[in-house]
Amino acid sequence: MPRWPIEFGIYVPQLAFRYEQLRERALAVESLGFHSLWFMDHLYPPALPEVPSFEGWTLATAILAQTTRLRVGHLVLSNTLRHPALLAKMATTLDHVSGGRLELGLGSGSYEPEHRESGIPWETMRTRTEKLGEALEILTSMFARPRTRFDGAHYRVRDLPNLPPPVQQPRPPIHVGGAGERRTLPLVARFADVWNCPTYALGEFEAKRDVLAAACQKIGRDPGEIRISQEAVLVLAADDAALAQARALAERRFPGPGWGLHEGGYIGTPEQVIQRIRENVERGITLFVFFTHDRASRETLELLAQRVMPAFR
Repeated sequence: MPRWPIEFGIYVPQLAFRYEQLRERALAVESLGFHSLWFMDHLYPPALPEVPSFEGWTLATAILAQTTRLRVGHLVLSNTLRHPALLAKMATTLDHVSGGRLELGLGSGSYEPEHRESGIPWETMRTRTEKLGEALEILTSMFARPRTRFDGAHYRVRDLPNLPPPVQQPRPPIHVGGAGERRTLPLVARFADVWNCPTYALGEFEAKRDVLAAACQKIGRDPGEIRISQEAVLVLAADDAALAQARALAERRFPGPGWGLHEGGYIGTPEQVIQRIRENVERGITLFVFFTHDRASRETLELLAQRVMPAFR
């Protein structure tokens, strides 16, 4: 039996939605029994600067304040946008506001143009990953200790308090997304409660999982302590006739290998998707975070909740 329950989240990148539409989706996701709802963290949708969008942390705060059971997070927050000491305090506060329902995803930053246009420094991948490692060290310390002192190459914290501590103990779950073998996966091994395998790495999942296991063994951590989640496109339809139309929409909306639609997406009727999920549970995945082909329509959410999720309870 898996160490964790098999659970399902919905990723709704907040582009071209009114706030009322996002709230409606959040309430639907909660009422249908999903584990979590996930947002993006960008100043504007990458490569789509003319498309309206909302800031991710403020949006998550609003949604958590208007729900009672749903967990909310980001895949993933950009470490370049918030100082880690401030982020630790923000996360602690939101954990209290939500009654302990925050999922904290963090990454090194992924989109250079928004940084250049906003005046936020964009540094090399090596530097950004070094800063992510220091940020994770600060966050984990501030969640665990009344005061934190840290002297790094990029951040310095001087005997900083963080009271009250988070509601969730030992801390809100820390998700680290990415698949870089030299830098990112060693950080997952050191700090993460959850490794999120992103869409662009679905086709290399076994190899990346093995690298993570080796990184854990190198520092003496049991790789079984780290939950594995998967970010993937879901194309779900009630029957084969409807599936053809849904697949065509997904091909237009999620083109190219970066989305992993063909490398690791879930395409099929409920029975077919159940089988794909079972195969991946056998590979160690217990949290499935889906982009749906139709941007989380009520119809697809109900189909997933009523005809797929019961197979894993």
